Amino acid sequence: MGQSLSILQNSGDVRGVAMEGIIGEEVTLTKERAKQIGQGFAAWLMQRKQHREDYHLHVAIGMDGRLSGPMLADAVVESLTSVGCDVLHCGLSSTPAMLMSTTSRGADADGAIMLTGSHTTFNRNGMKFFVEGRDIDSDEMSEILRLAESNSLRKSSRGDVHIFNMMMLYAESLREKIKTSLAGQTEDDEKPLTGLKVVVDAGNGAGEFYVSRVLQPLGADTTGSTFLYPDGRFPNHSPNPEDYEALKNASAAVVEQGADIGIVFDEDVDRVAIIDKGGKAINRNEFVAMAAAIVQEEHPHTDIVTDSITSTGLSYFVEKVLGAHQCRYQRGYRNVIGEAIKKNENGVPCWLAVETSGHAAFKENNFCDDGAYFATKVIIRLAQLKKEGKTLTTLIEKLPVPIESCEYRLPITGYDFSRTAEETMRGLRQYVAQIADWEEVNQNHEGLRVMCNGAEEQGWFLCRLSLHSPVLPFNIESDKVGGVNAIVSKLKLYFRGVRDVDSTLFYQKQKK
Repeated sequence: MGQSLSILQNSGDVRGVAMEGIIGEEVTLTKERAKQIGQGFAAWLMQRKQHREDYHLHVAIGMDGRLSGPMLADAVVESLTSVGCDVLHCGLSSTPAMLMSTTSRGADADGAIMLTGSHTTFNRNGMKFFVEGRDIDSDEMSEILRLAESNSLRKSSRGDVHIFNMMMLYAESLREKIKTSLAGQTEDDEKPLTGLKVVVDAGNGAGEFYVSRVLQPLGADTTGSTFLYPDGRFPNHSPNPEDYEALKNASAAVVEQGADIGIVFDEDVDRVAIIDKGGKAINRNEFVAMAAAIVQEEHPHTDIVTDSITSTGLSYFVEKVLGAHQCRYQRGYRNVIGEAIKKNENGVPCWLAVETSGHAAFKENNFCDDGAYFATKVIIRLAQLKKEGKTLTTLIEKLPVPIESCEYRLPITGYDFSRTAEETMRGLRQYVAQIADWEEVNQNHEGLRVMCNGAEEQGWFLCRLSLHSPVLPFNIESDKVGGVNAIVSKLKLYFRGVRDVDSTLFYQKQKK
């Protein structure tokens, strides 16, 4: 297997097939490659210390519950200690906790590595990297892989391995957040969640700690929580908070238990979904709206950065109902977070970066992409609302909901999918300009967004290139019954003349 390590790069991290188990998927993230990449990270960290040979690096390592995790962890630990790094072995961890290890007094890690495949299938895994309270960017990842292949780092002494309970520190910070925020507002400051019923679905990932180390010690009733213990086979549902089965199971558990809220984590706890008291999922635009409503109460008139597929109703809610300002940016949580950080650096107060996929990052939390932190803020607000006789949905009751919405994902069949996508959207833009009732939205950072103002349409669509796949997603919404079909009927006319894009999905009924 002589391929470059660059085939594993996924923007600011690496991902690959780490074990056999799915026909046709060759193992690409081997323990040998994990060793190389671990040494590349050590070399990169040493460069940041200006090649001080006397500096002793401390690197934290954690992993989610994937079957390949221990094998990869052993490989990375071996590679780091062989070049003189001391390793803080954190075992089963969440991604946000590993980021926190680079800022937390007590851990004081120079860098951290999280072994996680996020919501991908059981045979896959990956490596995320953190330094100084942030994850690394795409250019830094490329440099790490270059250093890994050069294999230039040498150390005469061997590093040590220390078992370190980073999750204890992380859970403690979340408990203190809840206790401080609810101080004086409940009968017992030590158990401020007494009387609150919370159902958690950890997706057989790393999220069980939120039940045993955060909610229960503060008095919450977590009866009915499901899939709390790690199982890298994911026997119950995909470890994805957007997964239909995950939301269905969590919704049923909330209703059965009469719970006040349901929380669904992904495998490494950087994403989350929320279920309301009635068993309804608060996801996509509603998820963004809830995050925005909570932040706006704390920081009036703040800027809020969202991903590109948010609805016109969401924009109305954020700007007209809440009085905040929305920046609809490129899809991808790193893009959204990066834009929020840039705004603050340019003097524009921005307290939230949030994606419809369940990623949320707050300025107060150093823009860490943290599902448990978002859940904690929601729990705090819920406890306050319950005391007032209200529910979570009170926060977003004025959010306009479209009558119809769906997503079509058109496969690109051409060899050069980036070029095909570019040519397809260029032609579509020209086609849109010829339709009297269609108008391109100029303030748009990704793809082509079009308002469809025809009497039978009353909606919009966004066409963009997928971040990770040769696919053109079309997100379409309408405030008219039959409006999506009216919009699609015009799109069909254009795609009849387009080669290398399979538009047959436009002829099939789509689920909302």
